[in-house]
Amino acid sequence: MKLLLYFSQMDKDKAIVLLSGGIDSATTLAIARKEGLDITCLSFDYSQRHKYELNAATRIAKALQVSEHIIIEIDLRKFGGSALTSSIDVPKGRTDREIGKGIPITYVPARNTIFLSYALALAEVRGAKKIFIGANAVDFSGYPDCRPEYIRAFQKLANVATKSGVEGRGVTILAPLIDFTKSEIIQQGMKLKLDYSLTFSCYDPVADGIACGECDSCIIRKKGFAEAGMPDPTKYTSKVIV
Repeated sequence: MKLLLYFSQMDKDKAIVLLSGGIDSATTLAIARKEGLDITCLSFDYSQRHKYELNAATRIAKALQVSEHIIIEIDLRKFGGSALTSSIDVPKGRTDREIGKGIPITYVPARNTIFLSYALALAEVRGAKKIFIGANAVDFSGYPDCRPEYIRAFQKLANVATKSGVEGRGVTILAPLIDFTKSEIIQQGMKLKLDYSLTFSCYDPVADGIACGECDSCIIRKKGFAEAGMPDPTKYTSKVIV
């Protein structure tokens, strides 16, 4: 029996899933898992303010029984330039209109490009045919590297920047949630029986890892659950925007 299971696993197509620990990446992982792929999750400790998300990523990878979960250390605080990688204050209490306007200070310069580059290298080494990223261009904070044109551009790069791509065996970059609202993402995850209590979204958690309830990410999360008609399992501080 063990031998049969081993060969069954060997026959599966391999995929890399970028896993931050939030709603979008967790749902993306659940989608990839439904395809029956042999999955390696890739997370990053980039000295982010909200490092508690890595605990969530570990919980999610374990719960969804992926083949491997790798956490890469990169110190992006050496660059700074973002409220997530410096002492710059995280914006709080912004309206939907404010959140949807412009690129906020929580944008981490070139973050998805860095992450996808690592995923591309790993995919080539492991022979993975797909890379999944939970990028979303609807309910997001205006990040330029979460848009469809960015994903298309990186796909073109992947096709010409790797040995496998040049030889016609390149990897496909997939962003299955790119056009979904946050409520649609949550509804999709619930259909896949994803436990959202495992996820973490806050940009500025308090010392014990409790979500602030006031940053853009918390507000978007709360709105998503409300519009989906489902309770948000996150524990917030007392200063919660309703």
